[in-house]
Amino acid sequence: MIHQYKLNGYAIVLDTCSGSVHAVDDVAYDVIELYQQKSGDEIVGQILTKYQDREDVTEQDVRDCIEDVRALEKAGKLFTPDTFAPKADTFKAKSGNVIKALCLHVAHTCNLNCAYCFASQGKYHGDRGLMSFEVGKRALDFLVENSGSRTNLEVDFFGGEPLMNWDVVKQLVEYARSIEESVHKKFRFTLTTNGMLIDDDVIDFANREMHNVVLSLDGRKEIHDRVRVDYAGNGSWEKIVPKFQKLVKERGGKNYYMRGTFTHANPDFTNDINVMLDLGFDQLSMEPVVCAPNDEAALTQDDLPIVLEQYELLAKDMLKRKKEGKPYTFYHYMIDLKGGPCIYKRISGCGSGTEYMAVTPWGDLYPCHQFVGEEKFKLGNIWDGVRNDATREEFRSCNVYARPECRDCWAKLYCSGGCAANAYHATGSIRGIYEYGCELFKKRMECAIMLQVAESLENE
Repeated sequence: MIHQYKLNGYAIVLDTCSGSVHAVDDVAYDVIELYQQKSGDEIVGQILTKYQDREDVTEQDVRDCIEDVRALEKAGKLFTPDTFAPKADTFKAKSGNVIKALCLHVAHTCNLNCAYCFASQGKYHGDRGLMSFEVGKRALDFLVENSGSRTNLEVDFFGGEPLMNWDVVKQLVEYARSIEESVHKKFRFTLTTNGMLIDDDVIDFANREMHNVVLSLDGRKEIHDRVRVDYAGNGSWEKIVPKFQKLVKERGGKNYYMRGTFTHANPDFTNDINVMLDLGFDQLSMEPVVCAPNDEAALTQDDLPIVLEQYELLAKDMLKRKKEGKPYTFYHYMIDLKGGPCIYKRISGCGSGTEYMAVTPWGDLYPCHQFVGEEKFKLGNIWDGVRNDATREEFRSCNVYARPECRDCWAKLYCSGGCAANAYHATGSIRGIYEYGCELFKKRMECAIMLQVAESLENE
């Protein structure tokens, strides 16, 4: 399976199953498009007719190009057959019940009242509550006990707003550090915060102990304050931006993300990206809102062409700024075409419900943070372990080949079937697909690959 597209002056051919990416000229692009449907003589005839006004396109050139395509096919770099489907169900089975990451919901409460919050302002459709140190400590021990031979373990501090339980966060990090050597593990922590409670203590501790910090900012003040408000209806932009700037400045180049959400109010989200850049932030993420179709924030079909164009504008701007010596990172354009991820991850996806789980303040286990509060998805708890084996097995069998709609999609080994939570909320099944999200993802991948092509050709 191949995918061909033209973007920003580049003609690109992606071979899905080998992962090979080819930047070609117009003639080669057309030859590849015809290669499997036409004979060599037919291809020559069509190409010479199309390019009859070009003296540099001769019959021999076209025949040489056909031979080059045939050589790439024999080398497994074009028209590579899909041999992964029979192995799809075995990949997750090999890992057994090993868990490598937990999302600790240290606070099921929040000091903001964001209209589009999937977590119901931190309550997750339940009661407000804070995780105790004892529950968090047991969660870390549960992770160690179930991590098998894995050395590196991931822990996300999440909410609600985790800074509303900051003392427990610090205690849990200190506990984890105290046992690392004895249990032969290494913990890597991430903190996600709305920024309202950031102070010097948070900045110092987070910059010392957190491998990554995710900071919620929707870009333009008027866009941000439209949604991200306190319970009195006051916007939060003025309060959090200076705190974010100080944290990032003192972070010294360590990982962070300004994480924004764009909605029906701002499908032109590159304007929000530009505001973030003007504020001094250069590690950025803008996520499309996922909510009920009748929600006023929901992206519409009329928004779709605007958003797709925005992704292209963003990619072109990234190239421009890099040439000017002002590069920045956009999360969804970070791909490694040479070194990974491995085919296991490409087929099986994020590992929610198997390798990755969320823990509520009361110690209940869910497949991921987006399923918390959905009682039928509760897996068990940190004391007794996973007891809902049927749900865990359902997630274990959820891979890119478990979704019929994905089988003929050129992007399937990049999205790995997409987000199970988005699929469930869109279709009622974790094996469904969120079609709107698919369109956005494919455009992001086209842009990300184009960026890699542009960089590669410039380096050459």
